[in-house]
Amino acid sequence: MQELFNYILSVFSFDPNSPLLFTQFHFWAFFALVFAGFALTKNRRLLRNSYLFFVSLLFYYKTSGLFVGLLMLVTCTDFFIAQAIHDNKTQWKRRALLALSVTIDLGILCYFKYAYFFADIVHSIFGFQMTVRNVAASAGNAILGTSFFDVDRIILPVGISFYTFQVISYTADVYKGLIKPVRNILDFGFYVTFFPQLVAGPIVKASDFIPQLYKKYNLSHRMFGIAVFWILNGLVKKIVLSDYLAVNFIDRVFDNPHLFSGFENLMSLFVYSLQVYADFSGYTDIAIGLSLLMGFHLPMNFNSPYKALNCSNFWKRWHISLSRWLQTYLYIPLGGNRNITFGTYFWIIVITLAALVLSGSWWLSLGVLLLASMVIYTAYRHPERRKKIYANLNAMITMLLGGLWHGASLNFVIWGGLNGVGMVVYKFWRDNSPLWRVCVSMLVVLLLVVLMWLAPAALWNVLIVCAAFIAISAVIRWLYAKYNKRERNLKWLANSWAILVTFTFISFTRLFFRSGSNLDPATANEVAWKTAKSMVQQMGTAWDVNVLDVLWGYHNVFLLFVLGMIVHWLPVKVKRRYRLTFASLPLPVMMVAVAVVIFFVYQFVTAEMQPFIYFQF
Repeated sequence: MQELFNYILSVFSFDPNSPLLFTQFHFWAFFALVFAGFALTKNRRLLRNSYLFFVSLLFYYKTSGLFVGLLMLVTCTDFFIAQAIHDNKTQWKRRALLALSVTIDLGILCYFKYAYFFADIVHSIFGFQMTVRNVAASAGNAILGTSFFDVDRIILPVGISFYTFQVISYTADVYKGLIKPVRNILDFGFYVTFFPQLVAGPIVKASDFIPQLYKKYNLSHRMFGIAVFWILNGLVKKIVLSDYLAVNFIDRVFDNPHLFSGFENLMSLFVYSLQVYADFSGYTDIAIGLSLLMGFHLPMNFNSPYKALNCSNFWKRWHISLSRWLQTYLYIPLGGNRNITFGTYFWIIVITLAALVLSGSWWLSLGVLLLASMVIYTAYRHPERRKKIYANLNAMITMLLGGLWHGASLNFVIWGGLNGVGMVVYKFWRDNSPLWRVCVSMLVVLLLVVLMWLAPAALWNVLIVCAAFIAISAVIRWLYAKYNKRERNLKWLANSWAILVTFTFISFTRLFFRSGSNLDPATANEVAWKTAKSMVQQMGTAWDVNVLDVLWGYHNVFLLFVLGMIVHWLPVKVKRRYRLTFASLPLPVMMVAVAVVIFFVYQFVTAEMQPFIYFQF
């Protein structure tokens, strides 16, 4: 009995070395106890919401310790400020209150996530060396009269980027009059802290989730089956695909790219694309399933992103909640596809300073500023193209800031910028004739062939491959435009090639996302550049390796990769059919299927559980 009591106590206590992860047995023991309590409160709305609010705080305490106080602070400030915005009819006061809320939320986020980054800005511009101290830790030591908390290092609270964006959207929507504020702080706290999606999303809009707080609990047999399916689906993605691929192939290559051939380096990029998708969407699937068991519906966060035909379409399918947040609360306020605003100029200056600090090069920052100035001047001189230019400029700024949201290091900014370039180039490519694309592509190929003789082969070999992709794309699009109307349907060929090109481009941008994904900006920059340079060099030189030997040596990895991509590319109606088939099974059969899947999944469990990739953001 004492052992059982000690185990339960360990479940509800904080251990920094053992945070609650969906892939741990401790979490499922925790959820079983939580769901038992939920079963007793599910039909009493206020009691249910209050119970889940406090359970969510406990979950966050188990994950981040005393940072739960920060979560409660954000919850309280936005609750009362939103109330004041709604009750106040004076426009300038409403605007001031909104500014206060955003300042508090972003101020906390920036302090914990970008303190070292801003200190570097001050040092780079003014030459003043700032010492970053953990103010929260200092206050804690002062209150307790101890030196328990480390004041020399700032630790990023888990999930702070996600719940900060969530509360900002709530206050902004109250200001716009799109929703009415929640009158009960326990209900609002439940909305902010709901534990399945708290630490890695999806970012839930208040207008989508808050109405569910007041609905009666309802869970049909089919809904239960769908919930169980999503949980199992998420576990398979995380443990079978993500963790296995990372431990047995990806991490090895990225840690020491010079020890592996160019083919292995190239394949590690493609396999990493599947890993990061399986990892992040796996978390989302489990979160959706857990929420559904408790009667709440979370929005879809992924829609088969590797079926995207272009980079713009990819970002409508990948991390959908973040993409929509950036579009609603950043891209449109910047002017969207209509104009540029003060915010556009402001963020150009910020990005210029970021380029200076992260790269240490005045030339790069001046180049960024000069390029933005040329774009704005071109728009001013050509009114007929102004809206299109402004739209591309605002989209580029949005993607750069989306990269910076992931971390204050140059590798994330480059990753976001490359995705922005991909979106802009696609729009430019789309708006010109197929024959023009062929001519330009052939010219680019010819130019790169000439330059290849004048520069190191490593880089230019890679560029030649990229140019070949572009040329083939242009030819296929030209053939499609010319012959498709004559009942020679080439749409399948055009779409297949577009998907391949988009997947390849997205995979190469992740060279910067994966390399040096470290929360210390200095370390991240150094590791990212070293790793990226080494991998490009390996891929661009001669592949002195037997490809068949590599494929056989990692046959389990590549088999999983192929199977994972096949399932990913299955038609939507096929996936819907097997989901509904599982959800319609009799309960005893379903439980047997669950046992079989769990047994299969845990054959792939590694010695040490791998944290979810997006926990660090």
